Amino acid sequence: MSPGENFQSSAAEVSSLSTDDVQEDVVDNNIMDDTDECVLSQGRICICTSCEEERQQLVLSRKRKRSITKTQTSSLSLMSGLCQEVGAAGSSTSTSTQASTTEAEKLKLMTSACKTILRCIGEDPDREGLLKTPERWTKALLFMTSGYSQTAEQVLNDAVFTEDSHKEIVVVKDIDIHSMCEHHMVPFTGRIHVGYIPNGKIIGLSKIARIAEVYARRLQVQERLTRQIVDAIEEAVQPLGVGVVIECSHFCMVMRGVQKVGAKTVTSCVRGCFESNQKTRAEFFNIINGKAG
Repeated sequence: MSPGENFQSSAAEVSSLSTDDVQEDVVDNNIMDDTDECVLSQGRICICTSCEEERQQLVLSRKRKRSITKTQTSSLSLMSGLCQEVGAAGSSTSTSTQASTTEAEKLKLMTSACKTILRCIGEDPDREGLLKTPERWTKALLFMTSGYSQTAEQVLNDAVFTEDSHKEIVVVKDIDIHSMCEHHMVPFTGRIHVGYIPNGKIIGLSKIARIAEVYARRLQVQERLTRQIVDAIEEAVQPLGVGVVIECSHFCMVMRGVQKVGAKTVTSCVRGCFESNQKTRAEFFNIINGKAG
């Protein structure tokens, strides 16, 4: 669905709220009519406790709906402006200005959303300790998901070199990794081990860790993260074989749900001779388990 279609859909929801507000007016009038018939009314709008409570509940309900409508209309206006910015970015020549404007809009939208979340959980975003929290949270989340704006090709930056003589396993292990579970948006952390057998080309060692970071700094599941790193290395150097093992602790299992602090998840993906040759695969796993030689 395009940004324009999303906006139209949201506008329809606000229109529906406005219609509900009109219906509320009708119900309000009916209640007023009904209170005329109360035995205590004496032909006027009744002021007995029961009738007064009904009227007060209606007043509160209408105020609440109007507040929701106003908030959603404001958010839609902001989203509409953002969609127009993004659309204009395609035809404008000032790329850096467009990027900074878009980032500013992201910051504004996400900060506002964070304040809403804080209110929903019972906090006051205007108290001293939380005044800067929405902005800090937004910047932190944008950093932790910065992999969406990068590709493996970009971080490799031509750090692929010809090396015909080396045909043995190259392993970079114990790469610290931090990612976010896409199901609960809480962290999972651990280590990645990467091994490959060159086929005429090698990767700068630090770039292996960079490739892992690109995919880790996204909303992820560990299984997909493992496969994506293998895919990226295969595409970069077409090795004879490649293997990736990831072992992580998932905070969605530690802080909530089953709450198992010591549980770790281990995933692996092997391709080429790592998959077809049992001895090669065993050598790789022995190296990462500290049993080499």
